[in-house]
Amino acid sequence: MVVRLLRTYHGQGTNGEIWIGGEFVCYAIELPWLDNVNSNSCIPEGRYPLAKRYSKKFKWHVLVKDVDSRSEILFHPANDAKAELKGCIAPVSQVRGVGKGLESVKAFDRFRELVYAAIDVGESVFLEIKRKEEL
Repeated sequence: MVVRLLRTYHGQGTNGEIWIGGEFVCYAIELPWLDNVNSNSCIPEGRYPLAKRYSKKFKWHVLVKDVDSRSEILFHPANDAKAELKGCIAPVSQVRGVGKGLESVKAFDRFRELVYAAIDVGESVFLEIKRKEEL
């Protein structure tokens, strides 16, 4: 399964759309692109494997693996990229500004269910990140 994240870049943050199998799932918010600087930038465009992960802070969430020069890049709930993210990706139900969204827990739960369902039946799941204008 391929999860597509189509990004629109802005100086103060990155907004995106998450698509799975040609179906729109939710929006996403991230930090701005700052040359992949740890904790301050969204990750580079590309293709990355996804996996299940558990932590005390976020409970069950989704791990983005094999990101160059980065670790622990996650999909987890957040409604304000600058205040709540360190390079991770937050699914949101609505975008309310650059790097800001609403109802992240609701969007994240739906996203996680789709990803986990594929992993649970033995499918490999990949995140493919592209600039929205390229399509």
